[in-house]
Amino acid sequence: MYTIDFTKPIHVHFIGIGGISMSGLAEILLTEGFTVSGSDAKKSKLTSHLESLGATVHYPQLASNITDDIDLVVYTAAIHPDNPEYKYVREKGVPVLTRAQLLGQMMKNYSMPIAVSGTHGKTTTTSLASHVLMAAGCDPTISVGGILPSIHGNIRVGNSGVFITEACEYTNSFLSFFPKISLILNVDADHLDFFKDIDDIRHSFHEFAKLLPSDGTLIIDADTPNYETIANGLDCEVITYGLKNKDGDYTASDITFDKIGHPTFTCSYHGEKIGTFSLLIPGTHNVSNALATIALARKLDIDVETIKEGFKTFMGTDRRFQYKGKVNGVTVIDDYAHHPTEITATLKSAVNYPHKETWCVFQPHTYTRTKALLDDFARALTLADKVILVDIYAAREKNTLGISSRDLQKKIQALGTECYYFPSFKEVESFCLDKCHPDDMLITMGAGDVVKIGETLITM
Repeated sequence: MYTIDFTKPIHVHFIGIGGISMSGLAEILLTEGFTVSGSDAKKSKLTSHLESLGATVHYPQLASNITDDIDLVVYTAAIHPDNPEYKYVREKGVPVLTRAQLLGQMMKNYSMPIAVSGTHGKTTTTSLASHVLMAAGCDPTISVGGILPSIHGNIRVGNSGVFITEACEYTNSFLSFFPKISLILNVDADHLDFFKDIDDIRHSFHEFAKLLPSDGTLIIDADTPNYETIANGLDCEVITYGLKNKDGDYTASDITFDKIGHPTFTCSYHGEKIGTFSLLIPGTHNVSNALATIALARKLDIDVETIKEGFKTFMGTDRRFQYKGKVNGVTVIDDYAHHPTEITATLKSAVNYPHKETWCVFQPHTYTRTKALLDDFARALTLADKVILVDIYAAREKNTLGISSRDLQKKIQALGTECYYFPSFKEVESFCLDKCHPDDMLITMGAGDVVKIGETLITM
């Protein structure tokens, strides 16, 4: 494994430097004095930003971009073996790291690396915790998987030993990390194109927890089914929290919501009240995310009042129950939810937001996930009053399973909920303009490009 040492900067080349995570890591290295180059298919805001910081970015990806002065090449899972740069690098024997391996190596350069994992809620919790860390004057380096308005992007380079990042389980990426504190927010069946089943996923999270040193800390949601199998056998400190499991170290009670669904709750530690907290993000699931953040903050000796101040400054990240605007009196919301558990949480959150009917425009994400969780998707989507489906967003896959959005439509209709399917965004937009009424809520939902529908509607 190639070692990254911030005191010995080298020339690092990123294949696919324009990705949100890759660009963030490149920015950190640039700030630490590394020479950074990279390539991507086309110019973007992210690549332009890196160029303004001193990176050299090539368009498109060609073998000639790999120059003799490059010491290390970083690539993502999206790069195929026939990629001209990757192929040339392998032929030349240039050292390589995956994106996850680079992130893990970078974590070694911080005295307090924090990894936020879980099937759902990583971006929101990392962002919420980041606001608390900034309120406490910790001056953290932050790497988040979405756009966080307060840091004007997905990366913040601090000047302390505190580093907080998301830790994704897909392809076991997080097993390349070296955290001092790890958060496990939940463990659910997902990414079944890689994992065999839920037991396989639990095993990976257990292996992730085992990466913690003996003086490290695991913070884990006690509401997670069989969470003990993940925490068992660890020689580090284990802190638990839970909404349902009142045996957790941190618990919440007296949960209430304001007129637009923002929760206030009482947090207790070992049964003793430590404070009343309010959030500016909706949903009971975010109370759980807040408990994880409170546990982390108190572990870092951040006082309750500072935690509250951090909560007051966080109004969410892009694509997490994000208000987009209005069209003909209809409130348009966008959300990244693409798993049944996430859909359930989002649609339950919507109940507390003032409106008449809930319309959900859902774009399934990947054929394998849709096929494996078809019944669960159908049940979750029936929480909306009316559902509109568009075609499955393929992402990295090809449809070898014979699954389509029409299969999901039939399941939803069989459960008694109105459900429509349209093959084009333009048809969805026309239908919504015709059928949605003033004071209705329209939620565009999914991890693909379904957000464009709402953005188009509010300009009409």
